[in-house]
Amino acid sequence: MIGLARLAAPIACVGLAILLTARTRQNRLAGLGYAAVGTALLVASLRTPGALEVAGAIVGLLVLGPALAWAFRREPWLVAYLALATLPIRVHFLHHQLLVPLYVVAAGAAFKLLRELVAGDERSHELGRATKPLALYLVWIGVSMLWTVDIRTGAIDVLAYYVPLSIIALSVARLPWKPLRLKLLYLELAAMALVFACVGFYQYETRQIFENPKLNVGNSYASLFRVNSVFYDPSIYGRFLVVALLPTAVLIVRGKSLRDGLAALAFAVVAWLGLLVSFSQSSFSALFVAVFCLCAYLWRWKAVAVLVVVVVLLVGGAVAEPKLMHSLGHHGVSELNKLTSGRGSLIYNGLRIAKRHPVYGVGLGGFSKSYSKLTHRHIKASASHNTPVTVVAEGGVIGLALFLWLAIAFGLSAFRRLDRTLAGDVGLAAGLIFVAIFAHANAYNDFFEDPTTWLVFGLIGLSATRRAHASTMTESSAMIEP
Repeated sequence: MIGLARLAAPIACVGLAILLTARTRQNRLAGLGYAAVGTALLVASLRTPGALEVAGAIVGLLVLGPALAWAFRREPWLVAYLALATLPIRVHFLHHQLLVPLYVVAAGAAFKLLRELVAGDERSHELGRATKPLALYLVWIGVSMLWTVDIRTGAIDVLAYYVPLSIIALSVARLPWKPLRLKLLYLELAAMALVFACVGFYQYETRQIFENPKLNVGNSYASLFRVNSVFYDPSIYGRFLVVALLPTAVLIVRGKSLRDGLAALAFAVVAWLGLLVSFSQSSFSALFVAVFCLCAYLWRWKAVAVLVVVVVLLVGGAVAEPKLMHSLGHHGVSELNKLTSGRGSLIYNGLRIAKRHPVYGVGLGGFSKSYSKLTHRHIKASASHNTPVTVVAEGGVIGLALFLWLAIAFGLSAFRRLDRTLAGDVGLAAGLIFVAIFAHANAYNDFFEDPTTWLVFGLIGLSATRRAHASTMTESSAMIEP
């Protein structure tokens, strides 16, 4: 039955692409239908001893989905609020830790979208200039299932991430523009970050780690004690705090209220301390890159001088550290691999996989098996800890080109036509979060697997549409004036 996934995944992904790019509601309905059929076939293709578990999940989605769709019609922004609230929750299902509560939200969003299209909603291209590259990327990863070396992993990737999260992104981009609802979304994000930071402080003080025995072992032998809060990995915890810090930074530098600015500054201090005890190098790097982009936006060329000073200080500190220079001088790449917790080896061999399959890669989900075949060593990691390397290994240069086009398109959509309005602030904040996630994914992977990425996709589309509409109205008003 698993072979059915080679047919089901392309159907689902092509359906999503049609849903994203079609101009008429009839074609969009067809795309949504194809995505639903492909999803059902993917579920049927996954042989699992827990057949009753799967059947129960399907029944639950069919019951809860329409109920949530009704709630979303009453309050559309519940889609974003519930998606953010369920983001950290993962449930052991199909032998994986999956975003089961978020799938219920996605089902409700899909039923709501279906109702709107049937009722005559003619909106389209909600993600703007990023619509086409995202659609083509979805088609490519779906088609790559035809030759993937790991059908099951690829099928779960499509079923657990690409299908539901695409629906979430599209639904967020279609939300009505309501300033109060946007502010409540930020408050929800900040409140969650505060709670997670407090959990991290508790872990650091009591030396207790939740749900990650491997981290417990690592902390026993390391000089630094890392915390993971409610997440499995400290790096994911750190990424979430970075995501919360960036809109806070925008509020501090662009806010109009002194009281709000001081409250945001106080929150930033707490969140930064929470990030500190995660000791996530990738998260600090992502924060640095995003803050530099913010400085570049505010100060233009002066930010380059700041970057040069920081780089000089970092390089100088590294050169002045005798242990580091001695290790690199005597052990070279092997020591660098050790310093990066094995990431160096994963990236190097990921590039070797890409070199052997340069055009179309080894197929979605095929990294781990290809790595084991190449090195004769089994690894638990399903990716290279570097999203571009994973993409080029699994999707070849075609997949990498589409991925880079997608990233550039979302970046341009986020930072184009930024003004001093709320839409401009949302675009700036969403763009900075996107930059941070992209930077973080170069050291940890989990770009498309992180629901935050898709929520940001939706917010970028929502704010870009609002700014474009405001610009059009301004131009029309100018033409009417005598």
